[in-house]
Amino acid sequence: MNLSQIVETAVDPALALLPAAMDSPAARCMLLAIGLQESRFVHRRQIGGPARGFWQFEKGTRASRGGVWGVYLHPASKDRLAALCKARSVACDPDAIYAALEYDDVLAAGVARLLLWTDAARLPRIGDADAALTLYLRTWRPGKPHPASWPALYAQAVAAVGV
Repeated sequence: MNLSQIVETAVDPALALLPAAMDSPAARCMLLAIGLQESRFVHRRQIGGPARGFWQFEKGTRASRGGVWGVYLHPASKDRLAALCKARSVACDPDAIYAALEYDDVLAAGVARLLLWTDAARLPRIGDADAALTLYLRTWRPGKPHPASWPALYAQAVAAVGV
């Protein structure tokens, strides 16, 4: 899928289901950059791994508070996650959410935005690829990060946002 299709079919509808304060050009840029980094918007199931959706969420555990569990338990996101799940007709429990991420791109984009929302720092200004990479690494905590691919993918996201 190209980025305009992702925006139209996943990002726009997801952000419409979340509070208006969550929608900004910086948020859209981060969602596109992270999706490109994680799956290139090609793979909804991680090759050889447990992650699901274009944003490649793992379920995590209650104890680790990683992945879906992290968004489910975090005070800044849990109520908004419940509303998002209700709007997408998905039970608001980590197992159901994790299963749906592979097939529901709107839910996946919404959960990705909620994970960014849980971070205490402001979103980086558009164009600050280093700060954006730092945010991605801090929030997604990828097991095998590939920082060398980030600048080009981030540039694609910036261009797609058109700011």
